[in-house]
Amino acid sequence: MYAIIRIILFKFRWRDTTFLLSQLERNFGNPDILIYRLQRGNFIPFKTIFINIQNLSGWHDLSNLVGNIIAFIPFGIFLVLLFPKKGMSFKSVLFLSFCLSLSLECLQIIFTIGNFDVDDLILNTTGGLLGHYVIKLYDKVYSKSRVNNSSIVQDR
Repeated sequence: MYAIIRIILFKFRWRDTTFLLSQLERNFGNPDILIYRLQRGNFIPFKTIFINIQNLSGWHDLSNLVGNIIAFIPFGIFLVLLFPKKGMSFKSVLFLSFCLSLSLECLQIIFTIGNFDVDDLILNTTGGLLGHYVIKLYDKVYSKSRVNNSSIVQDR
């Protein structure tokens, strides 16, 4: 969670609480700032993704595409591991990954430290779902190898 917040919200730069509080005071004291930030956001699905794919020449384009996905893979894994007895369904991981991503996108606007981008929601949620599938695949392979190993031991 720390890494996700640090990467997505603060873009690897650290902001102290004094800075964040001053941003909150400024922005809630002048709602036009928040409205302006919202107007600058991207609410068209896949717009930024397609732009980044077309311009894959730079580090920023690649890191925006791949980084948003990779940052949320551990979150999807974490959710599955958090509830080992009940399991975490695809829908639950989808919902929780989307909610966390939406919260971070909104915080970027509130603190004026980034722009809202619906494509980040898509990429982050995809990363959470990939984490879900990675751990489910691992469980399936691991449990299958345990079954195979136990039958080998029984054969001996």
